[in-house]
Amino acid sequence: MSVTSEYYMARAAESARDAEAATLDNVRDRCRRSEAAWLTMAGRIAQGEEMRDTLATEKAARVGSPL
Repeated sequence: MSVTSEYYMARAAESARDAEAATLDNVRDRCRRSEAAWLTMAGRIAQGEEMRDTLATEKAARVGSPL
């Protein structure tokens, strides 16, 4: 199963909503930490996606031209 940055962003948004709805400070803090972790993971996945796109573009350009 391939996980996308959109998946992680959705989990971060869910954690943010949970934090807003929390009445207990420790639960709110836990949700905020969870949101931060999901956002970090989303950023890493987005970087990987961007790198794959860049490499695919470069490869396509090399295939089209003689070395």
